[in-house]
Amino acid sequence: MLEGKKIIVVMPAYNAEKTFEKVYKDIPMGTVDEVLVVDDHSSDKTVEIAKKTKCLVFVHERNKGYGANQKTCYRKALEEGADIVVMLHPDYQYPPQLITAMAGLISSGMFDIVLGSRILGGMALKGGMPIYKYIANRILTFLENILLRQKFSEYHTGYRAFSKKALLSLPILENSDDFVFDNQILAQAVYFGFRIGEITSPSRYSKEASSIGFTRSIIYGIGVIVTSFKFVLQKFNIAKFSLFDKTGKTLI
Repeated sequence: MLEGKKIIVVMPAYNAEKTFEKVYKDIPMGTVDEVLVVDDHSSDKTVEIAKKTKCLVFVHERNKGYGANQKTCYRKALEEGADIVVMLHPDYQYPPQLITAMAGLISSGMFDIVLGSRILGGMALKGGMPIYKYIANRILTFLENILLRQKFSEYHTGYRAFSKKALLSLPILENSDDFVFDNQILAQAVYFGFRIGEITSPSRYSKEASSIGFTRSIIYGIGVIVTSFKFVLQKFNIAKFSLFDKTGKTLI
């Protein structure tokens, strides 16, 4: 808990048996009130391992996709009374030690959303990010910054912290159930005027780290560009999309 605010860490899990325990042990429990795991129908022992900890564990009866997993994570966290929700991948690509800093930037009232950036400080390539992903990240971020009129170092990190207000206000259920969800929720946050901050986050790529392949990366990239153009079209009242409709479907 920070400044009287309940902190819940959510972990969208899928086949993370090899890294789950290490990630869980490094979560700063002096700050975090609860850890909530949503397993997207893993075929390994992720659920079995998670249930041996003090985590709240929820399991999808079928594989629904990364975006759908996040929707469940955030909804469950809000139902548990979270004031701040930090999403942490259970594959140890991102360091749990930064949770306190990220949550603190929200509990202080400075930001509504905080991103752990792999690009700030030149951490991405040092951590083993494949060169093609790094180049794609930089190109997509450049284009998005132009279209969304922002100056973020990256939009594609999976390490994020959200205030309760942001999660309750954004029409999150209008977003994809696939990987482009990550980009859509940030575009929504920009569109609706939420304050977004970034901190430097080392990253670690390994055989155990969750990562999408080349083909799905292309699909994701196309989805990112489509989302950005929808943002522009709606901003200039040329077209309307449920993604950016303030009356769209929210989590609760």
